[in-house]
Amino acid sequence: MRLIPVMDLRDGLVVHAVKGERERYQPVESVLADTAEPLAVARAFREKLGLQELYIADLDAIQGRGHHQALIARLAQQGKVTLLVDAGVTDVERALELLAIGAGKVIIGAETLASWEALVDIRAAVPAQRLVFSLDMRAGQVLSRSPQLAALHPLQVLERLQQMGWQEVILLDLARVGTGAGVDRALIAEARRQYPELTLLAGGGVRHARELWDLKALEVAGVLVATALHQGTITANDLRGFRSGAGSEASNHGSPWP
Repeated sequence: MRLIPVMDLRDGLVVHAVKGERERYQPVESVLADTAEPLAVARAFREKLGLQELYIADLDAIQGRGHHQALIARLAQQGKVTLLVDAGVTDVERALELLAIGAGKVIIGAETLASWEALVDIRAAVPAQRLVFSLDMRAGQVLSRSPQLAALHPLQVLERLQQMGWQEVILLDLARVGTGAGVDRALIAEARRQYPELTLLAGGGVRHARELWDLKALEVAGVLVATALHQGTITANDLRGFRSGAGSEASNHGSPWP
């Protein structure tokens, strides 16, 4: 299972995302870096935690108030991690532009998608292995500018994505982001049962190392994490134990790893 750190970018800094309430986000305070400067935070993820992928949410682009394209290109040029980039893509042109500057994969977020037709067009123009669909939700309800999409149950969205040939999907409940409330394991379990062909990533509210094992047991392919890394509730030692399949989380639960 892949561990994917998240950097939420706003006004040139990494910010702490909580509940999707973006106007209230503040520069991140992290045990990993003494600055919210994106290059330093990305370096800490790579060098201190050994993580090889990086999810970038360009909040300015998502909100239509600028972008961090030069920074994303600079990170890509370093060539040390694979970038998964969510920059509010709504059309084919923008998706191809992000790939051209070095994004390993482009995130197509339900939240900013204006129509189902746009999703069809993007999928037709871009290879599935370079795309990830983010099934954005709030309290379990699909969050989207597209009335067609917003009217569907999350599992119905997954069914349609599978029919269209999408391969990788993030299940992300914004109401859980940054809260430590834990992910929606019931939804994940049902999604895995009904759509085993899809590669599922989970995010929003991951609290501690034990939850990584719970998600691995659900056969999730990857987990998006930010707050738990910055606050030190998931540490480098936890990640080493997780990768090796052994370790101890007695400090959190008083019980051995599964």
